Amino acid sequence: MPDEIPKIPNMHAVVGSHDIVFITLDTLRYDVAQALYAAGELPVLGRFLPPGGWERRHSPATFTYAAHQAFFAGFLPTPAAPGRHPRLFASAFAGSETTSPSTFAFGEADLPAALAARGYRTICIGGVGFFNKQTALGSVLPSLFQESHWSAGMGVASRHSTQKQVALAIARLADGEQRTFLFINVAALHTPNRAYLPGCRADNLDSHAAALRYVDGALAPLFAACAKRAPTFAIVCSDHGSAYGEDGYRGHRVAHDSVWNVPYAHFFIESSHQHSKGAAP
Repeated sequence: MPDEIPKIPNMHAVVGSHDIVFITLDTLRYDVAQALYAAGELPVLGRFLPPGGWERRHSPATFTYAAHQAFFAGFLPTPAAPGRHPRLFASAFAGSETTSPSTFAFGEADLPAALAARGYRTICIGGVGFFNKQTALGSVLPSLFQESHWSAGMGVASRHSTQKQVALAIARLADGEQRTFLFINVAALHTPNRAYLPGCRADNLDSHAAALRYVDGALAPLFAACAKRAPTFAIVCSDHGSAYGEDGYRGHRVAHDSVWNVPYAHFFIESSHQHSKGAAP
């Protein structure tokens, strides 16, 4: 029997009618994210996740730069099950087997350019070093956007980085009514994350989880602002995981299950007059 093709939203109807918010939770592991959801410790994100929690997917890469280059070309994390899974977005090229009638396919090389060509304002709020614009390499990904922001207060060394990113995002969303594509790379989960767990002297799975609890709370004002502004389609996922000693591995940029497996969700944020729904059908 042929593989069943999972249903995705009609992205042709979404583009142009909705703001689009794409949040990458840099280095977040699937197992940690799902454990916190199951324990009821993600009260903000948990409102939007489907029954059962995060979807387990495979990242297209093992580190931030490569993963985001793939994301912006339309290659979001792939469902961790056999089959040809249709994509939400796709930069058109001959022979694609994962572009469906519901896929928003575009001729441009990347999603920010495609949305800008269709009237969107594109905003990047950076987190880890690949978005800091302090080097030529750190400028590649931000340069895909019409507007990009980064400061040390939004980077990996800042204890309140997500709050600062969210505050800036809300301010930028409030500036005009143009349809907006907002991208945020959340840095808080990346090492060093031990500051989120009092008394922790070395990063570990517990401090990684503590960082996610912090991020969950910090995202609440952003989702509220989105609901007040416009119908919004949101994508929240990790770009890759991180090993904390499993099989002798630490960190990422290695082909280990703790790195490949990432949490993923997409969902609609309705207006503030309606109850926010879970993952889109």
